[in-house]
Order: sequence, then C-alpha cells, then structure tokens
Amino acid sequence: MIWYTLTPLDVWLFRDAKPFSPGERAWSASVFPPPGHAIAGALRGLLGKEHLQLTGPFFCRDEVLYFPRPLGFVNSTPLLPLKWEHHSPMHQALWDEYQPCPLVKPQGISFDNSESSEVFRQYLPYSVIKEYLEVGQINRQHWTATPGSHEDKPWIVETRPHNAMQEGTRQVKDADGYFVENAIRMQPGWSLAIACDREIETPTTLRLGGEGHQAILQRCDALSQQWESLQQRSQQNFDQGGKSLAYLVTPGVFERPEKQNDKHTAWCRAWPWEWNLAHTANPNQTPGHLVSVATERPVAVSGRFRDKQDTTISRPAPQVFAAPSGSLYYLNQPQTLFQDRPETKVHIWRQLGYSELLWIRFENQGN
Repeated sequence: MIWYTLTPLDVWLFRDAKPFSPGERAWSASVFPPPGHAIAGALRGLLGKEHLQLTGPFFCRDEVLYFPRPLGFVNSTPLLPLKWEHHSPMHQALWDEYQPCPLVKPQGISFDNSESSEVFRQYLPYSVIKEYLEVGQINRQHWTATPGSHEDKPWIVETRPHNAMQEGTRQVKDADGYFVENAIRMQPGWSLAIACDREIETPTTLRLGGEGHQAILQRCDALSQQWESLQQRSQQNFDQGGKSLAYLVTPGVFERPEKQNDKHTAWCRAWPWEWNLAHTANPNQTPGHLVSVATERPVAVSGRFRDKQDTTISRPAPQVFAAPSGSLYYLNQPQTLFQDRPETKVHIWRQLGYSELLWIRFENQGN
C-alpha cells in the first residue's frame, strides 16, 4: 500500500445521497469527510482501474496522520462498561440487557467542570494514538487543541446560494429559481490522506467531488511508516487477548440481509452482527464477547452500481448507514470481522477502506 495526500485546489462538494434538484429541494447538504466510495471513484477516473484497495481517508497535517477522537470519552474522562466497573453505584439501575451495557465514569474520577471552556481536539495526531495503543490511556494534556491548529475541525463549511433569473428580466424565477449548496474548504495546511495498492506518478491532479473540483495527489512515504507502526502495535494487542477496546478509525458498515414478505432488506447497526453480546437476556441467546459500545449518529453512505454490460453506465445503490469513525467497542476478548475474509462478498467494504479497527488492551490501563 502506497500513501498519498489529497490537497484541494479550491472547495470540495460531496453531496449526500438524497435526490437534489432546485425545484424539489432547496438545500444540497455536504458529507465530509468523504466516504470511501467517493475516493475510489476519483482514483478510478484517474487510473481507469476497476478494482482498488484503499485505506482511509484520514486527515493529515505536516506529514502527520490525524485520527478521529475515540467516542468513549467525555472531554478527557474515559468511560467504562458498567460490567467492568464493579464498584459503581449504577449497578442498582435497571437497563435493557438486549442492548450493550451502559457506560459509566470510573470510580474516584469526577468530571472537570473547567473543561467546558477549553477547545478539545476532535482529531488526534499519530503520536497520541500510538501512545493510546501502547498504554491504553490518553493523557489529559493531549486533549487540548494547539491554538491556531484547527485540530477541533480541520475544515469550514461555506454556504453558497444560487439564483436563476427570468429571461429578459432582473427577477429571480418563481419556480426552480433558488437553491443553496454547502461547500467544504480545508483549513490551511490540512489535507486528506489515503493509501492505495496502485503506484501513481505524482504530483498530479484528479477530480474529486461534484462540480469538477480538483485536488492535488502527492505521494507521502512518511505516512506509510506511521500506519505500519500502528498496525503492528494493534496486532500485538489483538494477539495478547483479554479485555480489549476496538477503536473504529473509519466508518464501519455492518449490515445483514433479511427476507421479509418475499422482499430482501438489509439492516444496519452500530456494531458487527457477528459480535454477540457477552450478557444474555434469555436462555436462547448465545453469549459472545461484546460488552458495550460508544458511538454517535450513523453516517449515510450511498454508492453506485455499474451496469455489467456497459461499465460507463451506473445507477444509485441502496443507501446504508455506517457507524461513525471514532466509535469504541468494549470486548472481553478481541474478535475479527466477518468482512475481513477475502472470500466473502462483503469484503468489498474493507477494500474501500471501511470498518478499519485498531485494538487497545484494557489491561494496559491497570484495571
């Protein structure tokens, strides 16, 4: 895998999957960071290749990878599953055991009210994530964003209204005359980073996003060393076993097809369907290793199908909902993903960069 940076020449437009035309919908929302489908489409347009293997996208600044903050934290305070925090008074509370175990703050740690006025990093540099994988903790000082670094949000959203005028007049059309687009502008010094299994002569430009906007593609070998270092430590943590945290660094698509009333439907959820809960609510359930989940609202992902006879023709694919990057999974034992198997049809999600996990040993926290 060869690592590259993607630096925009102007703004980017990554529209969501909803149908858009000025007469039906006045707002065109943007999805950012872009999904793997958008990156793969841009590279295929440059290379003319059908099958690509991707890692990412991630953010990058000064040749350093940045990763989404783990969602199992309130500001700088880590949360633990109630099953793992034996002295918590919350054991008296009732909770739905068909769902993952609730998360609570560790005993003896109180939330710091002074943190509400601080600017926290929403994206953490490679060095912080490397330490997180090694010791299982993120030190308090690593959470504070460096002034002027934009580590809380490396991009801004520019709202752009468009008017269509009536022919021969200075009036806006009554119908189809007004719509608004949200464009993405990266902060100075920031870019996207991806890895691809194709060697591309760089620097070069490629079309990325809507309206023909372009980006500069530049090879960056320093990112390869950082990623390999994280992968090696993650695999060591996985091999050692025991209580572990799975840190999702790219959106995770976990879908399961079902047939109801002669119709096929795919259901998506925030954790893999093959990961059974460690606790059971009835004797018919088979216990697994998953204890709890820290996540947020899902990310809508919509790709396209290519016509088998004419590859220049495509049509919208059914929309799926991915677990957001930064989601944390708490397991009694590490467990692989079904979509990691190359022989499966769903391996395509991994080939497009989705569902990338880094593993952290819970025992490293001294518990």
